[in-house]
Amino acid sequence: MPGFRPNIRFLVAHPRLAVSLAAAAATATVIVAGAPGASAATVAGGQASQGGTLSVSSLIAGKVKPHKPAAPAKPAAPAKPAAPAKPAAAGQQEFTFYDSITPSEIPAHEQIATYADGDYAVDRSQVSDPDQVIWIDTDGHDANADALDVEPGDATPSEVAGWVQRRLSTHPGAVAIVYTMRSDWAAAKASVATLPASMQAQVRWWIADPTGHPHIVPGAQATQWYWGQNYDINTAEPGF
Repeated sequence: MPGFRPNIRFLVAHPRLAVSLAAAAATATVIVAGAPGASAATVAGGQASQGGTLSVSSLIAGKVKPHKPAAPAKPAAPAKPAAPAKPAAAGQQEFTFYDSITPSEIPAHEQIATYADGDYAVDRSQVSDPDQVIWIDTDGHDANADALDVEPGDATPSEVAGWVQRRLSTHPGAVAIVYTMRSDWAAAKASVATLPASMQAQVRWWIADPTGHPHIVPGAQATQWYWGQNYDINTAEPGF
């Protein structure tokens, strides 16, 4: 049969075994040729075909085991959806701001508070971003200022309510910041207490307490804790 080359010496030395092998080869050829997927190339070439059919010589020699069809691959499990990202925390913290009669003395890129009127009034052209400045009114007549300075030589505690009312009537959605010493705070609060509750809720207290250490006086929203030669330093709550 094509592709079958018997060893002559072996056949001469073992005639009975040779006959048995020849018969077995012929039988195997018939079986393989009749098997599904068998081809002439499979039998003649003595090699396994792509369909998995084995050569006769390999079956006789016992060197190759019949190929076991691979189990069908399991479909990949769907990817588990990633957990939604948690929203970032608000992260609002107390902040520091500086006040001075000379804004140029304040460290660069810091929040500034300075005077809108009075003996130490600062022109808007002297600051880099006027809209970010906390403007301070010294006599209680500037409803466009953000804060009122209540101390000897400036507005008095009894004038606080009038300024707060003018400020919030002019800017209904704004806040009214009142700066004062701890010694005048009670009198200033008594003045504010005469206003409607809605206006009282919009008042922010900025209290001077120059201990030299950052802090906020309980009940206040900002505290001036350092008095310096060129500027003062304050700590405030978010939303001040």
